[in-house]
Amino acid sequence: MRTDAFALRHLGPRESDLNHMFKTVGVESLDQLIFETIPDDIRLKNDLNLDAPMTEYEYLTHIQELGKKNKVFKSYIGLGYHPAIVPAVIQRNIFENPGWYTAYTPYQAEIAQGRLEAILNFQTTVIELTGMEIANASLLDEGTAAAEAMALLFDVRTRDQKKNNVNKFFVSEEILPQTLSVLQTRSTPLNIELVVGNHETFDYSTEFFGAILQYPGKYGQVYDYAGFIAKAAENEIKVAVAADILSLAKLTSPGEMGAAVVVGTTQRFGIPMGYGGPHAGYFATKEEYKRSMPGRIIGVSIDVNGNRALRMALGTREQHIKREKATSNICTAQVLLAVMAGMYAVYHGPKGLKYIANKVHASAVTTADALNKLGVYQTNSAYFDTILVKADANKVKAIAEKHEVNFFYPDAETISISFNETTSVNDINQIIAIFAEASGKETFKVNQLANEVMVPENLVRKSTFLQHEVFNNHHSESQLMRYIKKLERKDLSLNHSMISLGSCTMKLNAAAEMLPLSMANWNSIHPFAPVEQAEGYQIMLKKLEQQLNVVTGFQGTTLQPNSGAQGEYAGLMAIRAYHQSRGDNHRNVCLIPASAHGTNPASAAMAGMEIIVTKTMDNGNIDVEDLRAKAILHKDNLSALMVTYPSTHGVFESAIIEITNIIHENGGLVYMDGANMNAQVGLTNPATIGADVCHLNLHKTFAIPHGGGGPGVGPICVNEKLVPFLPTNPVIPTGGSQAITAISSAPYGSALVCLISYGYITMLGAEGLTNATKYAILNANYMKARLDEHYPVLYSGEMGRAAHEMILDCRAFEEKGIKVTDIAKRLMDYGFHAPTVSFPVAGTLMIEPTESEDLAELDRFCDAMISIRKEIEASTKDDANNILRNAPHTLAMVTANEWVFPYTREQAAFPLDYIAENKFWPTVRRVDEAYGDRNLVCSCAPIEAYM
Repeated sequence: MRTDAFALRHLGPRESDLNHMFKTVGVESLDQLIFETIPDDIRLKNDLNLDAPMTEYEYLTHIQELGKKNKVFKSYIGLGYHPAIVPAVIQRNIFENPGWYTAYTPYQAEIAQGRLEAILNFQTTVIELTGMEIANASLLDEGTAAAEAMALLFDVRTRDQKKNNVNKFFVSEEILPQTLSVLQTRSTPLNIELVVGNHETFDYSTEFFGAILQYPGKYGQVYDYAGFIAKAAENEIKVAVAADILSLAKLTSPGEMGAAVVVGTTQRFGIPMGYGGPHAGYFATKEEYKRSMPGRIIGVSIDVNGNRALRMALGTREQHIKREKATSNICTAQVLLAVMAGMYAVYHGPKGLKYIANKVHASAVTTADALNKLGVYQTNSAYFDTILVKADANKVKAIAEKHEVNFFYPDAETISISFNETTSVNDINQIIAIFAEASGKETFKVNQLANEVMVPENLVRKSTFLQHEVFNNHHSESQLMRYIKKLERKDLSLNHSMISLGSCTMKLNAAAEMLPLSMANWNSIHPFAPVEQAEGYQIMLKKLEQQLNVVTGFQGTTLQPNSGAQGEYAGLMAIRAYHQSRGDNHRNVCLIPASAHGTNPASAAMAGMEIIVTKTMDNGNIDVEDLRAKAILHKDNLSALMVTYPSTHGVFESAIIEITNIIHENGGLVYMDGANMNAQVGLTNPATIGADVCHLNLHKTFAIPHGGGGPGVGPICVNEKLVPFLPTNPVIPTGGSQAITAISSAPYGSALVCLISYGYITMLGAEGLTNATKYAILNANYMKARLDEHYPVLYSGEMGRAAHEMILDCRAFEEKGIKVTDIAKRLMDYGFHAPTVSFPVAGTLMIEPTESEDLAELDRFCDAMISIRKEIEASTKDDANNILRNAPHTLAMVTANEWVFPYTREQAAFPLDYIAENKFWPTVRRVDEAYGDRNLVCSCAPIEAYM
């Protein structure tokens, strides 16, 4: 056994298992199975052109050496990103803990109560600091949260505003530059007209439906917006405020000023800068707008016993249900980062947050006073953490960089300096020395922070926040460590058992891939640091782009999109820009098969496209003749086809090249949804099937962990004709020669976690990546063979094979009173997370084992499903009190004095022998979804509830 081969550690089945698996599947070899699964005309003829794989040890040595090329300067750049202290107790117990980072989105609430409570804490933090009524479970970053605010305000226009097509949106010139760029991108296809200007001279015209303000402004000036918001309201203009969350511990909240929406980022709450991400954006609004609110909301409900239980609320708002009628396509939160930010608030509590905010403010005041003494004058009349000084920018920059310090330089005479929680008195003295040298004066030292407050009295926060028990009881490390562990024990993650979610690819997130995220020379770089200071990042990111080009067969990649849905949008916007560059502005029809992911029509609608749905046949494949007819009918206006390959039904459709040819013959381009790329890598690719652009879910195929529902990364790879249109960033230019404006805030999106995918590809190499795909297909077909006689498999390829996933049809069991949900909940008693429920077909389970699961784990899952099938057989429609309909069974239930069920406690909790060795207990019984939606509560109970 080659102990240094990473592939051997990543792939589940052992060589000694293969003959048994082949026999079960009915093939002689892996090559035969792949031949029977993937159409021969799209198979790659050559191996992937990648470097030889590194061992784990070689890779970790390499990444440490590469990291040394990054220069970690003291950063005072600001613009929405600040050095932050990650409390060690949070770093070790959440950020570096697979119990937290390998969890899935909490669709199965009964085995996700810990994560749900942690996100509820995050929502409460956001609600209370912003002064709003409702907040979601996080968004991708500040820029995209601001764009979602604009879309919400556009959606909730008055009836008259909609009738009169009121479409102007005012943007304060104080807005962060990257936020403005994202607003420009998102407004254009929706025909929203942005008007950028000074809020103090705004005329409140009835042509405007909304406005957005920055609080504090981009270079630190703090404004009182209460008058603006009140006057806007008189003219039915609703106002969003992008607010620095740490400043809200010191400043009057936007909610108290009357804001309709408050957005921002929680990066300052203990999240590393990581060259741009991932960071949890936040979004808070009024309860009356809850039906238009983007993203996920965690709500309080009850279980069937009436006990408190949490779950995702108001699911009917979500894009995969609303499809083309959705106002947002977002289906990813930044859960892991939101959990960390919420836990930061729990650890520090209201007094700790005030202390940090006061210290940051005092650092700014102390420095401003000192610089004034040097004759370097500060121009902000009121500020929180950022001072704006007048000096020779080039001179100061040269000296500052010599001392490894970064400021921001808006122009040749102006320097912006943003302070943060890491700033010390020594740091302030270094800043004074830099400016003294630049102005040829003698430096001097300060010994302590000033007490002066540079905020007008009416803007100093008087209202209390975070009075709940949870924010006031965990301030010692022992307390917080135990609280984190208590929540972790309530959640089923990959560190307990396989999570076989079709379309979601919950594979191993190897420790060697994760370790570099904790290295300071990777996680401490500001995204707007001069690129020559981020040489390690630039090399790594360019190399990852090249690797993804090789895997997809394409010529260009952007890593900017922070989720798969954002990748879809980026791909469609690149297609839109391509058509417009050729004068084909009228090309706006997007064909989408009926079987597509729900995000596809939502993304197309956001990109301003007219959606035409094409039929699927009884076998689940695209109806080629219907597609051809619709492509010909719309040939003059055809923009794109959105296609998932292999299909959402887990099948490699043999007509795929014919399908892509039809689109090209009629003037359109092909966007391939990369959700199922785990069945393609090394065997076929999007370029070979005729696509022009695809997005990749790095948090699926390329091993970035799901983090309980995020971080996600959704880069797009494109062919030569689309390379010029890849997106840019207004501060650090990226993208093509005719680049579209920004898709997300940071130049390279969530750059820090791109290290994971870089490590995954670098350690696997061409053969390892290809074998990963082959083993994913083998594992799926092995499970299919074992489950075939117990559950009907809905779709398969022309030779009877599944791709990397399969759909079990559970609709017939309703005759016995058993719904697919009952099977999902019963699996919890067996120690497993349910597969994907009722997608893409209602009443079904979609199973995807991935390549990292070993034979014993596959067998355990199959044994559980076969055992459940026997339980279904023993059920009757009239018997509501059966083992499936009562599932899951909690510890409290099984150990209660009274047992009123017609089956034994052992059958309920330990239906198979293996379970006793490693029993996972759901902590609540089945959650009442409807009750929670009728009684929406999305924050911790008020303090009165604890009295």
